[in-house]
Amino acid sequence: MPDHPPNLLRLYHARTKHRFDAYAAGPGQLDWDAQPAPFRHYPGAPVLDLPLAADRYERAYGQLGVAPASPIAATRESLGALLELSLAISAWKSWGPNRWALRCNPSSGNLHPVEAWALCGSLSDVPDGLHHYDPERHALQHRVLVPPGDAAPWLAIALSSAMWREAWKYGERAFRYCQLDVGHALGTLAYAAELLGWRLRPLAVGSDALAGLLGLDRTSDFPAGGDACTEREEAEILLAIDAPGLAAPPAVADLRTRHDGTGWLGRPSRIDPAPGYRWPLVDQAAAASRAPESIPVSASAEKVDEFPPLPPHPTTAGAAQLIRQRRSGQRFDPRRTLPRAAFLRLLDATLLRPRAPFTGQTGPAQVHLLLFVLRVDGLDSGLYLLPRGGAGDALAATLAARFPDAGAVEDCPPHLGLRRLTRASLAELQRLARALNCHQEIAATSAFSLGMLADFSTADGAGYRELLREAGRLGQALYLEAEAAGVRGTGIGCFFDDPVHEVAGLADARWQSIYHFTVGTPVIDERIESAPPYPPAWREKR
Repeated sequence: MPDHPPNLLRLYHARTKHRFDAYAAGPGQLDWDAQPAPFRHYPGAPVLDLPLAADRYERAYGQLGVAPASPIAATRESLGALLELSLAISAWKSWGPNRWALRCNPSSGNLHPVEAWALCGSLSDVPDGLHHYDPERHALQHRVLVPPGDAAPWLAIALSSAMWREAWKYGERAFRYCQLDVGHALGTLAYAAELLGWRLRPLAVGSDALAGLLGLDRTSDFPAGGDACTEREEAEILLAIDAPGLAAPPAVADLRTRHDGTGWLGRPSRIDPAPGYRWPLVDQAAAASRAPESIPVSASAEKVDEFPPLPPHPTTAGAAQLIRQRRSGQRFDPRRTLPRAAFLRLLDATLLRPRAPFTGQTGPAQVHLLLFVLRVDGLDSGLYLLPRGGAGDALAATLAARFPDAGAVEDCPPHLGLRRLTRASLAELQRLARALNCHQEIAATSAFSLGMLADFSTADGAGYRELLREAGRLGQALYLEAEAAGVRGTGIGCFFDDPVHEVAGLADARWQSIYHFTVGTPVIDERIESAPPYPPAWREKR
């Protein structure tokens, strides 16, 4: 691994902040006809179509966290459902001549850098080996096929990032967005696994070892004419699937030996034949934040910050239904308010518990919520703080110097610890929320918006990725809880970093805002048409 200055990631984060007088370095203009390919294929690799089986496992969203009545074994059908509800296409949209795909996992700019892989052995109706997931076709592309063994069945999911898809639009800030997207993908996987009664368990593996396992270090396989920084993928995480009848995956070193001994199938398709810019800082941030030989899988969510169980959600909507219908709101109706009970439920769902979307997250909560409450019934408009455990009390103490009249919110569940920092008129708060979020109306016309304040005392090395991923998981919780409440959420990646800190009275670099979000009643654009994610005939044929 190349040497990097010990503070490179902090320098990267500081350099990629948006400011009132200048945005982070990015392309001067975009040619949408030259957008990087949103789907990567492996021509020459055998393909296994997956069934569109998620509806067979549907149950109420409020039942998540409770095991299904009958255990669900890991098979080709249930693996198809896991991927269908986490990383597959959820709908096709069109407006005039323009057509684009939406997916169950949200992505900055709908650019989708995250790629997924299934690794398995002795799984029913799925060959042993390494398989790339193709969401365009809902199929597995067999990258490595190994002779079947007689060991107990096992299953793992890996994620990687084609970072150029984000860098093409967002320039140097793109590495942040890639990690937020990984967090969202981990959240969607956790929700889909929970629907099936499965759990995700991160495996301790270094980035270089994971890249080798997935064949991402085989530079000769990638398009010969493509620039390395635009075509290569960054190895992210390897997750064991704990499900009835499944054993633990073999050691990574043993799997890599089997892969290399068997041979690799297919070659990755080109993402961008003619990149117009280069953003070397993105690659430097990736290299500086890679995991070493292993990441200690230390304190899990089960061992930290115990909270009362999250009550079942009162909605009768199905979990798969909500996962598929999740959208990012483009406009909000400022005449509509959010019931107080729905608001408190949304916040409660963001606390770190041993359930989706936080299954598989290691360590205590490092991200806390600075809330701009605009239109919530029974709450004064103003700034609020939700400490999520961990060092949240230290953050609250820091903010007390800026807001001496801060105090607990009345008639609020005590375990939430929700604090009102200061009251503000709606007009004043709207102006502030709009200005801080790159002058975007969606932050001011919603029921509430928020900034996620991360504890940067843990931001060195792989810890930087973990902070951003935790924020992505939080965003996924807000997305689905908003849908369950009959409203809609939107992740906001464009905000003015230090002005947010100034508003909160954060003078040092320990607390940094890394992701923003907003929730409100959506205004639907009736001009945009929707079509099913996959041809209806596929559901019968598979």
